Amino acid sequence: MRRITRIATVGIASAALALSATACGGKQSGDTGSSDSKEATAAIAYDIGGRGDQSFNDAAYAGLQMAEKDLKVKGKEAEPTEGESEADKVQRLTELARNGSNPVIGVGFAYAPAIKKVAPKFPKTTFGIIDDTSVTGPNVANMVFNEEQGSYLAGVAAAKASKSGTVGFIGGVEVPLIKKFEAGFTQGVKDTNPNAKVLSKYLTQPPNFDGFAKPDLGKAAAEGQLANGADVIYSAAGLAGSGAIEAAATKGAWAIGVDSDQYNQEGLAKFKDKILTSVTKDVSDSVFNLIKSVKDGKPQVGEVRYGLDKDGVGLADSNPEYKNMAELQAAVEKAKKDIIAGTIKVKTTP
Repeated sequence: MRRITRIATVGIASAALALSATACGGKQSGDTGSSDSKEATAAIAYDIGGRGDQSFNDAAYAGLQMAEKDLKVKGKEAEPTEGESEADKVQRLTELARNGSNPVIGVGFAYAPAIKKVAPKFPKTTFGIIDDTSVTGPNVANMVFNEEQGSYLAGVAAAKASKSGTVGFIGGVEVPLIKKFEAGFTQGVKDTNPNAKVLSKYLTQPPNFDGFAKPDLGKAAAEGQLANGADVIYSAAGLAGSGAIEAAATKGAWAIGVDSDQYNQEGLAKFKDKILTSVTKDVSDSVFNLIKSVKDGKPQVGEVRYGLDKDGVGLADSNPEYKNMAELQAAVEKAKKDIIAGTIKVKTTP
């Protein structure tokens, strides 16, 4: 099993809100572009939960930190606001681009409508978006991941670790992206133990995205699954997932983290002994790679996909507390090889 490196991060990206009819002003395309800036800067605009979510957004920040250190670029950050409109996202991206940042990266597919509006106005600026392929353009890079593959490995681990034969999945918001996590996890569990039971729960439905932001929702959902016999719980719910981890750890059950190696997250340190593993997405490297490509004068554009074959997704093995880790690792490693070889086809919908 691969030990994840260069990852700091749930915020799983929220679904896009309705497009606002309000247009934000910007420089004309002929006047834009950070290529004329004296100091190289790169910017990231965070998703719901912002920096400090112990997951998705923090992974993006780690990539920006690496770029600051290794590439000597200046990093800029922009936080979301609660209940913000699409016009707010447009204004945020516009200001970052207008001030010379290149690239400008939207952390999460909620930024797709805003990037669609802003990118054409700044043709010299590269815009990156994580977890979305719907918006395209000559200066847009779509950084996407095979989340279902990493989640399959989590399902294998959960089935191996479970003593009750019942495990839980908690999704933040019921959107197609999170359905990929559920699909892979459930398939991995069932392929490992056909008699296992998977309890699935989504915290909120669009357009309510509190399921990515409120730990108390994750905690309550996990407590319900624990009461119904689950002894391993995997949550793909951003900041809300920390509540699920707390609930599982408090009851002596195993938790599986997401997006970053949550065993190593400072904010979850008191629960780390019960974090069995984490499904990782190499968001940090995807951010770093895009920034580097721009600095090198060969900016990435179009779909940039990260899967098991490129270690773009994976399963962490940081926890020394699980006594049968060698057996678990062997099962996970076999599944990983079979997925890469095409012997196992992982579903993207439940």
